Amino acid sequence: VVGIFVAAAGAGVAIAAGRAHQGSLTPFPRPSPGVAIVESGPYRVVRHPIYSGGILFFSGISLALSPVALAVTGLLALVWALKARVEESFLLAAHPRYAAYSQRTRSRLVPFVY
Repeated sequence: VVGIFVAAAGAGVAIAAGRAHQGSLTPFPRPSPGVAIVESGPYRVVRHPIYSGGILFFSGISLALSPVALAVTGLLALVWALKARVEESFLLAAHPRYAAYSQRTRSRLVPFVY
């Protein structure tokens, strides 16, 4: 039951973050040219809320179906954390304001932790 609630919360976070992009979302780490930095919605709390929501979602699914799958979810979290670092280097190069945003929004994936 807890896993289902965690998965639903993760899906909600990821969907809200995707909507905040207003059609400019891309699966690639390099931002699309001319796209503004999103600082509203879940992006006020963490810099990569889609990854955060995905980690919550898959953690919830793992808890609901197989706690052993949490190890795979942990690997996915590690991959997304590394991708977030690469993505941030591209964002810093493309958007001079990104440095100020990252100072205001200190957490990359987990509020008040990382």
